[in-house]
Amino acid sequence: MPKILDVKNLSVHFASPQGHTQAVDRVSFHLDQGETLGIVGESGSGKSVTALSIMRLLPSPPAGISSEAITLYPRDGGSKEIEISTLGESEMQRLRGAEIAMIFQEPMTSLNPVFRCGDQVTEAIRLHQKVDAEAARKQTLLLFEKVRLPDPERIFRSYPHQISGGQKQRVMIAMAMSCKPGILIADEPTTALDVTVQKAILDLMRELKEESGLSMLFISHDLGVISDICDRVLVMYQGKIVEEGPVQKILRNPEHPYTRGLVACRPSLKHKWHRMPTVSDFLDNSRHEAQVVSADETEQRRKSLYDSDPLLQVKDMLVRFPAEKNWLGRPVKWLNAVDRVSFDVFQGETFGLAGESGCGKTTLGKAIARLTDMDSGQIIYNGTALHDLSIEAFKPYRRDIQVVFQDPYSSLNPRMAIGRAIMEPMQVHKRFDSDKQRREKAVELLETVGLQADQFQRYPHEFSGGQRQRICIARALALEPRFLVCDEIVSALDVSVQATVLNLLADLQEKYGLTYLFISHDLSVIKQMCDRLLVMNKGKVEAVGYPEDIFRNPEREYVRELIAAIPGKE
Repeated sequence: MPKILDVKNLSVHFASPQGHTQAVDRVSFHLDQGETLGIVGESGSGKSVTALSIMRLLPSPPAGISSEAITLYPRDGGSKEIEISTLGESEMQRLRGAEIAMIFQEPMTSLNPVFRCGDQVTEAIRLHQKVDAEAARKQTLLLFEKVRLPDPERIFRSYPHQISGGQKQRVMIAMAMSCKPGILIADEPTTALDVTVQKAILDLMRELKEESGLSMLFISHDLGVISDICDRVLVMYQGKIVEEGPVQKILRNPEHPYTRGLVACRPSLKHKWHRMPTVSDFLDNSRHEAQVVSADETEQRRKSLYDSDPLLQVKDMLVRFPAEKNWLGRPVKWLNAVDRVSFDVFQGETFGLAGESGCGKTTLGKAIARLTDMDSGQIIYNGTALHDLSIEAFKPYRRDIQVVFQDPYSSLNPRMAIGRAIMEPMQVHKRFDSDKQRREKAVELLETVGLQADQFQRYPHEFSGGQRQRICIARALALEPRFLVCDEIVSALDVSVQATVLNLLADLQEKYGLTYLFISHDLSVIKQMCDRLLVMNKGKVEAVGYPEDIFRNPEREYVRELIAAIPGKE
């Protein structure tokens, strides 16, 4: 196939008071017409900066961009080529959307929160096409139907906060496709989505590509997703391309140690590892071999776990929220977020809760920690009926039951140094006699989760996502809890960082005898981490049991769909 995009010797650096940081270092590649080219790598590898450089969306300064050429070839076989790096800003504005469109990682921040979804798409249409408002509106509704948004008229009138993450991403796809571009750049478009929503988005993008002859540049840190949608892949590490080739060849026979590490640190649906392989394992030893947990070891663990009374018992839990109110503001219709769910969790166990967004798993976790009120049911923890306790009487149990939330950045106070954030719960619960002792404990906890003592005075924005999640884990451990609710704590992390955090959780469980309620929509992570699994759908229990039994013989259609949606499963 003829080329549609050719990038030669692209380099990008960022200037700061500390000096220059080289983000992209002499990268060259091409995209063929009708091809889907994947760019894979960890956060900081330079893949998003490469895409933004092609779109000329990096502010300069602080970015310094140089290239031998970034050439766009005509789709119609004509002879006129466009050298993107030489275009003026007004020419580049005409090119964006019409010839090259981009879908960004986080649709909530990509969409303007004060404008309705439909108006934002019609604006893009009217910017590039000479049509009136009514014609743009009709085109937008047709696009919303094409990307399979339910009730296009309602979505057109809705603001971004009124629709789900998957629906927001479909609006972004409709906007990107509105002017029929030749190239679509998709930057981590499915990162934080449920596996079923992710599969629907990938299927949609594949269909749109086939219908319109699109060429796609698909950026992801997940080789499973890349294997599902891409024809060819580039692997980036520290700003350079370290390996490239057909997707299946790279996945089956990776040559570079970094690529081998990326392939290996995806949780396996076939095996459970003693320790998840990480990229650093392969960079240190390119022939690293992970150890599989044997059936005998699994059986011995189950005997030791279930040979005692449960630590936590949840019986017929009902949590509901008002779905509709009358003119007096009184609820007339209710939504059952958790609908009479029952289960037990044993000391030292990792109990998994899985399901799509909105299934009730986070609400259930919050209800156990008394961060959300139950309407009925029982929570019995270590023989005590927590649901009967007043707020004051429950306070001692807050030390025992801690929560690590999904988004570590919003969980931490941006104005508080991370050492102080770890000390704060110790001060509230009067642990230790002085701040000096609390500080020593905070430093010990930082080192326990793999950070350094000299990072005590740093602020959350100075850390990566994986490091911030470690800080939140350290803060949760400050009160020496027995029970930890882990709510989607690895859902937005790179696969290699995810593997490191999962290994940390396993180490902490062994060291402190912790019990985990592990909430996730990622069944491959659940399979690696959990002793037992409960699958939820619309507040109800769909399946409960050992993960391998549920995976091998799923009884319900919903569970079968969840398993089928796992990207790149072997």
